[in-house]
Amino acid sequence: MAEGGSHRDARRNKVYKAMNRPLTVLGAERRLFFVALITGGAIFSMLHSLIGGIGLFVVGIIIARIATKHDVEILRILFNSTKFRRRYDSMKWEPTEIVIRGRRAQD
Repeated sequence: MAEGGSHRDARRNKVYKAMNRPLTVLGAERRLFFVALITGGAIFSMLHSLIGGIGLFVVGIIIARIATKHDVEILRILFNSTKFRRRYDSMKWEPTEIVIRGRRAQD
């Protein structure tokens, strides 16, 4: 038997597209949809404005759809970004003073 194996011996597993598709509601990632729903409900409860609540919900869904289209895991990235220290930003220039202390080789 050959070590490389033949294509007949290869194991095949069925993969369904639905398993790799992100979980969305109305085209928005489900957590972002929930955030839009809660903010719309909060505005409705606090201001007693049905139009304001529905308007904020619709705007939230539109923003959530754009964010989902850009990157499905954007919410997880934003929440995890607070755990890590900041990295170098080339747009923020801070002067650094460099002091060179050395021994003279001739002494």
